[in-house]
Amino acid sequence: MKTGARTRDAGPWTIHDDVDRMSDDGYTKHGGGRHEGPSRTSPYPLSRLSPPHELVDVAREIQQADALLGAVTGGKLAQIARQIRSLQEEARRVLEAAQRDGELHRAACTFKKRPGHVYHLYRRGDGVPYLSMLSPEEWGGSPPHAFEGSYRLEVDMSWTPSEEAEAHDAEAGALARLTGRGA
Repeated sequence: MKTGARTRDAGPWTIHDDVDRMSDDGYTKHGGGRHEGPSRTSPYPLSRLSPPHELVDVAREIQQADALLGAVTGGKLAQIARQIRSLQEEARRVLEAAQRDGELHRAACTFKKRPGHVYHLYRRGDGVPYLSMLSPEEWGGSPPHAFEGSYRLEVDMSWTPSEEAEAHDAEAGALARLTGRGA
């Protein structure tokens, strides 16, 4: 015990000011005097349960949080940019298909078009397009005008290029199975 220390009786324990003392659990507690100033000037945390916080530590935490938020936000914005590019590409494809479908519907035709049938697009020498039921092979390999492609008329009155018809049918079948409307 330090000499000159004040002691007072506190039940089963004797309290010594300005000296180290034992607590109920057997650990030594700080024996210095109490802080007498305002709590904001306390040299130790106000709650004995909380760790000390230095201004530098708080600033470092804020900096780390800002960096993490910046990375997360940047990642989300990059994903949105990829989605925008994908949607722009899809919109371009839809507009091109609509333009092609319009041209095919405006092509000269001397018969009634029926969904599910394949028609062949030719262009006369004067630049006028027309639809025919005869393929270039059925013309004996030499059609009377320039052949531009074969298209199948769909139920929704859109046109599918004949080379894409099989993939279109497979996609439609998969969608029908997913929705429970197909075998």
